[in-house]
Amino acid sequence: MTIAMVAEEAGVSVPTVSKVLNGRHHVGADTRRRVQQALDRTGYQWRGRSRGDRTGTGLVNFVISTVDTPWARELLTGAEQEAYRLGAGLVLSVTHDSQARPRDWMDMLSSRPTDGVVFVISHARQLGAERLSPVGTPLVVIDQMGGHDRNVPTIGASNFAGGFSATEHLVGLGHRRIGVVTGPDDVQCSRERLDGYRAALVRAGLDHAPELVRTGDFYAESGRRAAAELLDLDDPPTAVFALSDLQARGVYDEAHERGLRIPRDLSVVGFDDVDSCMWMTPRLTTVRQPLAQMAMLAVRGVLEPAEEVPGQSLRLELATRLVERESTSAPRRAGSRRR
Repeated sequence: MTIAMVAEEAGVSVPTVSKVLNGRHHVGADTRRRVQQALDRTGYQWRGRSRGDRTGTGLVNFVISTVDTPWARELLTGAEQEAYRLGAGLVLSVTHDSQARPRDWMDMLSSRPTDGVVFVISHARQLGAERLSPVGTPLVVIDQMGGHDRNVPTIGASNFAGGFSATEHLVGLGHRRIGVVTGPDDVQCSRERLDGYRAALVRAGLDHAPELVRTGDFYAESGRRAAAELLDLDDPPTAVFALSDLQARGVYDEAHERGLRIPRDLSVVGFDDVDSCMWMTPRLTTVRQPLAQMAMLAVRGVLEPAEEVPGQSLRLELATRLVERESTSAPRRAGSRRR
């Protein structure tokens, strides 16, 4: 018997059952009664705190696939700051991208006393309500990758708008051949940013040439490899939009290796706006997604859950914005760049 089964029996969402189990106040009396009746009928046995215990543990589990990237550090900083503000401690669990074996760390989480769980998993679409139900506590997913179960509370960023604004910026500078380095094809946030790129080109009356699109994995080496392919074209781009700042770092490395100067010979735009953007030479123009704020709101969401609207689950999408620095400029005349 799982929380998802109890939720179906009661006609409510999984987060609502979790709130009742954890003694949260933000559940209507009628809803709470239906959940408790469903718990009694199904004989559900919870391994967490006993029902009605509202003292809490003072701990929030923060589950993330890796901690060795700048964006991961931004998320951790925001989560720790908010947990501290609310008088709670943060317990870190790193899955090391082990989506194929989620049972190990899911069992660990379900047996560990906690006031809530925040997930940052690279393939979030695999974490549906049924799989998350054994956790038995309030949870929020920082939905960086997208494609998440609608019954799971999520916090994300406006990826389409970010892709659109980055491309519109380059078009406004006069670029007509704009290369793009995407993330994995099966990751929704990559597809949304790419859709924004294409929409901006269409709005400007430009074709989105297939040869200007290269697939990466959000890491620097794939950005460098994609940049090499783009710059080897007979008609190479005058600008490259990398769908992560790490990939933009790789584009920089390839451009410098070829003796190209940024932005005089090649304009570059990234996505994320992590701290390292300020230390790149020149400083990187990028799309800022509020990573720290996303983590802060996620921690707040499990420690201070809002009243739930029947039939709906929390879904926050925070705005992105373009941060203009020195890595973009108008393109030079055709044929004037060094190859």
